[in-house]
Amino acid sequence: MSHPAAGPSIALTPVVPVDRGVSTYTRFAGFFEPHEYTDWVDESLSWKNSCYIGDWSPLAKFHLKGPDALKLFSDISVNSFSRHEIGQAKHLSLCNGLGKLMGEGILMRLAEDEFLFTSGPGVPWVTYMHEKGGYRASATQIGMSQFITQVQGPQSLYLLEQVTGDNLRDIDFMRFRKSRIGAMEFLVLRQGMAGELGYELHGSSEHGLAIYQALLDAGREFGIRRLGGRTKMVNHVEACYPTPSVDYIPALYSSDQKAYFDWCGTRFRSMVNARPSTAGSFVFDDLAALYRSPVELGWEKNIKFDHDFVGRSALEEEVAHPRRKMVTLVWDSEDVIDVFASLFRSGEPFAPMEMPRDLLGRMWVDDVLRDGKSIGASTSRCYSHFFRQMLSLCTIDVSFSEPGTEVTVVWGAPSGPQKQVRATVARAPYKRDNRRIDVAKLPARPAR
Repeated sequence: MSHPAAGPSIALTPVVPVDRGVSTYTRFAGFFEPHEYTDWVDESLSWKNSCYIGDWSPLAKFHLKGPDALKLFSDISVNSFSRHEIGQAKHLSLCNGLGKLMGEGILMRLAEDEFLFTSGPGVPWVTYMHEKGGYRASATQIGMSQFITQVQGPQSLYLLEQVTGDNLRDIDFMRFRKSRIGAMEFLVLRQGMAGELGYELHGSSEHGLAIYQALLDAGREFGIRRLGGRTKMVNHVEACYPTPSVDYIPALYSSDQKAYFDWCGTRFRSMVNARPSTAGSFVFDDLAALYRSPVELGWEKNIKFDHDFVGRSALEEEVAHPRRKMVTLVWDSEDVIDVFASLFRSGEPFAPMEMPRDLLGRMWVDDVLRDGKSIGASTSRCYSHFFRQMLSLCTIDVSFSEPGTEVTVVWGAPSGPQKQVRATVARAPYKRDNRRIDVAKLPARPAR
């Protein structure tokens, strides 16, 4: 008897247990993850009320070891390395000569001459600069041989301490050290992508599935939720984490980066195979209109002029005379409701608003006006069920950046009906930042 050929399959992240109850998937960095596990409202409350477990293993990972390893990162990063200790992590900004971002990511110092860098577009740029500069250090693209698992939320510390049997109170914010579950060893990095107390685990993918399952099993006592692709970027808006290809375009499409662009075409083809996808009301002739500097994205405090680095001159001028900054916009609820109501009226409706936000894969950017004049670009429009508000991030002219300033967001492509949505400038991050909470003062066990 002949058997039918196997049907098509999708590439699921191998370090996440398959949930047979999930039928819809979201693409993330070449892999697919469940779109939702419970529902997006429930999952979006997890990092405020309990904790979530999420997978970031598909991110690119660059390992560098050698006498010039530190010099490479110092030469291409706006960050200072005068006090970068072993066991410390930094959020790096990597710029071109004009001070525009080529990428960003997290750098962990493993030893005196050894580093691990995780990023999206930042890894190709670091790889290119390493090869071009002839640094005395050996580089390895780790890929999926290592997992990255996040546990974030007020219950995250208690869960990790229970499952590891380890007192983790000594790990300060943006510090890491080894821990283990049974015989399975990994690094525990304290960070906080959700704007709450949170941790990120890095280890061999040989143990990734078992570690994930152990956390999930033990986490049920703490109200853990699995974070689906539909929800995972909500915290990027609430806690203000601008994201490449969502809030800015990496600056590799200009003529001055042709050598790098051509190099990516042979080494990182996914970077150049498709022009970045955009949508929204913001009109531009050149992708350079979507390039951003660390100053514009709210990372000015990380820029240190105690060393020479690519883009230093441009950023010195911009830090001295900033033109735009990152804020949160709170959209008028009645105007937002009218966008949804248009779907139930006769005539052509306004462009639908994906809930809770548009997914990864394109940059939705909308024009922001004051008295009819363009003053900014709104990105990452997102409904926050926690705040019961529609929010977005916005790179705005500094003269209009004061909280309380009233502006207008133009919703809808120029080729279709447009809705002028009233909005109010608010601080970024919008959510209270609880990442640096003093865990030494927390009780030994959470109140149940």
